[in-house]
Amino acid sequence: MKQAYQITDEELKKLQKIELEMLIEFDRICRKYHISYSLDGGTLLGAVRHKGFIPWDDDIDVIMRRKEYAKFKKVYRRDLDDGRFFLQDYWTDPNYRWGYAKLRRKNTEFIRQGQERLQQNNGVFMDIFVVDNVPDGYISRRIHHFICFLIRKTLYSEVGKYVEKRLLLRKIYQILSKVPRNHVFRIRNLLAVYTNRKDTELISHYTLEYPKHCRYGLPARCFDEMTEIEFEGKKFLGFKERHCYLSTYYGDYMTLPPKEKRVPKLTVTSLKLIDVDV
Repeated sequence: MKQAYQITDEELKKLQKIELEMLIEFDRICRKYHISYSLDGGTLLGAVRHKGFIPWDDDIDVIMRRKEYAKFKKVYRRDLDDGRFFLQDYWTDPNYRWGYAKLRRKNTEFIRQGQERLQQNNGVFMDIFVVDNVPDGYISRRIHHFICFLIRKTLYSEVGKYVEKRLLLRKIYQILSKVPRNHVFRIRNLLAVYTNRKDTELISHYTLEYPKHCRYGLPARCFDEMTEIEFEGKKFLGFKERHCYLSTYYGDYMTLPPKEKRVPKLTVTSLKLIDVDV
């Protein structure tokens, strides 16, 4: 595994501008076709707490229900500026192994530490998380959680078989990496179809590990209504019940972390940025 590259403050600001450019393009398409989404994770937290990026944050996240992402998939080809952007998912990039989509900026590079061997598109990205329902039953919810765990680890295995330090787990990842990628996504998609047949109390991103206190998912009612929220001087969409969402995920989300933790979370081994106007 290559040594991590330390992003400078100047590079971080440049990176954030590229990510904001992608968010503007994504929002433009969603508004044109009445597609519902919300800022997510640290991006939503940044909008609430800082009215923009958390100063040390190095990525942008949005989140939407499966049916809204299906709408986006239908229209993005005719409207996305493909001279600048690339929608990355398992069906647009044969080497992509993650269970969520990314919008990538062309003519850039952002290779995360440990992922140097993946032959996927590695431009600067914005994460597009897609959520599905979680069963309400005590037993079925836990079985569902375990299946999602297996899906997540199998997709990660192509990285884990090289970077995992423990020999036994590295061997397990080597075995899991032999499972065809498309088979894993087929199972994930069938699971989503099954659970989305009726409304449930919780929603979850099946290939994203949530904190232990909300390991099974987040309140589905948060996705019922979106309102505008300011981010970097522009208006985007966010949960109307964002306090419920953020407090469930982060707890006391308005308190800043200790100073030593105010650093970019993503580690990279190769970085190529460009100047953009936003």
